[in-house]
Amino acid sequence: MDELEVGIVRLLQSDARLSNRELARRLGVAPSTVLDRVRSLTRRGVIRGYHAEVDPAALRREAQALVTVQLRHHQRGSYEAFRAVVGSWPEVLTLFVVSGEGDIVLHVAVQNTERLHAFLVDRLASRPEVARFQTSMVFQRLDNRVLEALPEAPGEREGR
Repeated sequence: MDELEVGIVRLLQSDARLSNRELARRLGVAPSTVLDRVRSLTRRGVIRGYHAEVDPAALRREAQALVTVQLRHHQRGSYEAFRAVVGSWPEVLTLFVVSGEGDIVLHVAVQNTERLHAFLVDRLASRPEVARFQTSMVFQRLDNRVLEALPEAPGEREGR
């Protein structure tokens, strides 16, 4: 990405509702240039979408937790079956496939700790793919909303 594209991405991450005209004004280029670049960034998959950030508590999701799940079997079918079903549950905000002691980490948000307990015992533990799980309550959360490209590591360009 060039400097203009980096600027577009930074501004849109801060406020995805900025118009092409406003982006162009802030970046000192023509609106048509911004439009072409935004389309290119979208086509290339750099910009994957636009969304509204919603406070989970406003949707009666007061209790959040990270649940590390260890699967019984480590075949692709077990992962895919688990992801397909559990990833569609409304309590699950994010599903990560990870390495380490667990295989999957779920970020879940529910009404309260009683509902979290019911989710874990009645729904998650009943899945045949699950060997065991560990739950960590989330008390605070801080997101880095504006991602920047990281510098290349020394010698990284030589390997290309």
